[in-house]
Amino acid sequence: MNIHEYQAKELLKSYGVAVLDGYVAWSAEEAAQAAAKLPGPVYVVKSQIHAGGRGAGHFKEDPQGKGGVRLTRSADEAAAAAGAMLGHTLITKQTGPAGRMVRRVYVEAGCDIKRELYLSLLVDRSVSEVVIMASTEGGMEIEEVAEHHPEKIIRVAIDPAAGISGFHARKLAFALGLDAAQQKSFSKFVNAMYKAFIALDCAIVEINPLVVTGAGDVVALDAKVSFDDNALYRHPDLEKLRDESEEDPKELEATKHSLNYVALEGSIGCMVNGAGLAMATMDIIKLYGAAPANFLDVGGGATKERVTAAFKIILSDANVEGILVNIFGGIMRCDVIAEGVVAAAREVSLSVPLVVRLEGTNVQLGKDILSKSGLPIIAADNLADAAQKIVAAVKEAA
Repeated sequence: MNIHEYQAKELLKSYGVAVLDGYVAWSAEEAAQAAAKLPGPVYVVKSQIHAGGRGAGHFKEDPQGKGGVRLTRSADEAAAAAGAMLGHTLITKQTGPAGRMVRRVYVEAGCDIKRELYLSLLVDRSVSEVVIMASTEGGMEIEEVAEHHPEKIIRVAIDPAAGISGFHARKLAFALGLDAAQQKSFSKFVNAMYKAFIALDCAIVEINPLVVTGAGDVVALDAKVSFDDNALYRHPDLEKLRDESEEDPKELEATKHSLNYVALEGSIGCMVNGAGLAMATMDIIKLYGAAPANFLDVGGGATKERVTAAFKIILSDANVEGILVNIFGGIMRCDVIAEGVVAAAREVSLSVPLVVRLEGTNVQLGKDILSKSGLPIIAADNLADAAQKIVAAVKEAA
């Protein structure tokens, strides 16, 4: 689960992470009031959307205009900047061409920036440890740094059993070229950031840029926090921070039915049980010349109702031109899947080709349900056969 920058900063500040003063605003008038509370003379007005690259982005209504992060020098200018953002669609590298509607802005105090750095914490599953990543290339996307300047990325792994120690922060500080006074501020910052990461069950905390001020303080100029969805049951207060307007409606609906769904850009809808099998299904669709429209794992304990919901979510995507259902019945029974597919296909008046491959527990019973349904369902014998049939059916339908 992702949250907005201003929410991330409020959380991190509560754990001792140094951030600049700022206030969220929902209107131009509130932006002016927020600026009046800050010392000035510089105020930064930032669009709040769940995407990076806001400063380099542009608004759909004004492609040649300014981006989603603007420097202002008075309360009136802050209000004007907010008015130019609120209610408009911001397009960045991460939003895609559709962009995101700006519904709130964050008015933040200006800062005397001497250096810009990069700092993040994430879980490295390959070593089962929390890794701190830092770089002198603050302000750049870390993917670009990794591609063009991999030597400038410093990684420090922390054993979760032992936790963070002073030498972790010192190693990073030396690599970043911080002086003695800056190292003290940096060490305090890193320790607070790690404390927040662990306590909040985060998936990632990213500060980009992390700035060193003219006074030698280390401060978060931006903040991105993402939480591990599997741990949210421990944090009902964090779930209240969710902004559903920033999420794909299909993915949001899938969450309500305990489905693992990710929208993609292809034309073949997929419904599979098991993440590994889902990945293999997506790969083989690509192998036979098409592209998956989604990743959808119904899980091992799906019910008829959940399968029906999954089917409807797939069909709600206007890009879907065909559906491939690929089920290996272990814990999941093939007859349950078949009943759900038939119920959903009848309810939504199926209008695209549907290929179903079933194998495993109650497979014959499942196949009988499909064959007796009277629906135009194409049966497949194996995964390759299923992929070939759905690709061919979509081409024929076109």
